[in-house]
Amino acid sequence: MNDKQDLQTVAVNYGVASNKEFGAIIPPLYLSSTYEMEEFGKKGAYDYGRSGNPNRSLLAEALAKLEGGARSVITSSGMAAVDLVLALLEPGDMVVAPHDCYGGTYRLLSARAAKKHIDVTFINFYEDHFESRLPKSIKLFLIETPTNPLLRLIDIAKISGLAKRYGAWLAVDNTFLSPALQRPLSFGADFAIHSTTKLINGHSDVVGGAVICADAAHHEKLLWWANCTGVTGSPFDSYLTLRGLRTLHVRANQQQATASFLAGQISEKNLAKIYYPGLTSHADHALMLRQQQGPGFMLSFEMAGGISAVKKFLKKLHIIKLAQSLGGTESLICHPATMTHAAMPEAVRHQAGITDGLLRLSVGLEAPQDLLQDLLAGFSE
Repeated sequence: MNDKQDLQTVAVNYGVASNKEFGAIIPPLYLSSTYEMEEFGKKGAYDYGRSGNPNRSLLAEALAKLEGGARSVITSSGMAAVDLVLALLEPGDMVVAPHDCYGGTYRLLSARAAKKHIDVTFINFYEDHFESRLPKSIKLFLIETPTNPLLRLIDIAKISGLAKRYGAWLAVDNTFLSPALQRPLSFGADFAIHSTTKLINGHSDVVGGAVICADAAHHEKLLWWANCTGVTGSPFDSYLTLRGLRTLHVRANQQQATASFLAGQISEKNLAKIYYPGLTSHADHALMLRQQQGPGFMLSFEMAGGISAVKKFLKKLHIIKLAQSLGGTESLICHPATMTHAAMPEAVRHQAGITDGLLRLSVGLEAPQDLLQDLLAGFSE
């Protein structure tokens, strides 16, 4: 493959026409759980489905290409991908994460720390002097940018430099943007993490995850742990995710354009706050222009009337559905305080700025004007 190809071409064509037996354009689905050995003591490229599968390999290779990494590991979920990176740590190793991270990540890190598998410090990365509050010893910075659900941005290159000074690794959850809109490894990150359930697959019919490594040596260790614990992705899920990947750039660009349109239209409506990096009023707008290929397809807003206003608003929606997850072709809205961040203690949630009036919108592929009318109906008295 030509290394100078545009990433959209890579996403569309990776693995196409690679079948030599019958000349199939689309890579076949290999559901076999086991593979015949060439002879006693000599196995082929694959021997057992947990350890390796052709569909999983193709997806891993494609994502590594798109993220600019050495190798990648495909997991059974996004949380399995986050936990897989933690397998590189030893008891007592310190992990630093944002205080407003995804609720599932907060739950995992807190639970691992409670078991004394790791130590964890949650930091407000948006304070001017956050570095003075960092622990003396750090092994892993685990960040997400934009953050879920407040869409705050963290300067990846800055944290990468900080990690190097500590002798630490930097892992970036890139789920909200995908490699179509952001490539953390190009800014110095050691790992890019994805819930491929979201924008990468894009059709709300697969649960999966991935870890892309800048260093092939890290990949070997992660692959060993993935096989050891059995968190590798299934053949069918890998097949479907690669199929979804083919349209990633087209979907991401359209969904981003619609999100930008909606953010501009509702920014002056009856809202307490709106969170969208594409707005010039967003505190991290300049960083977005440097670090991302656009503001993304997610936007969040806070209802002025709190939980009662949220309930009234949601009842008036017809096109946009109240549901978990994001990144699909359909527009979804969620209430983080009772859904994605329900595992986060209320006091911690409020300290992070995740209020009862906050709603998170994943913009889909519906006609922009139809989505706007749906939102305006929700805002109407």
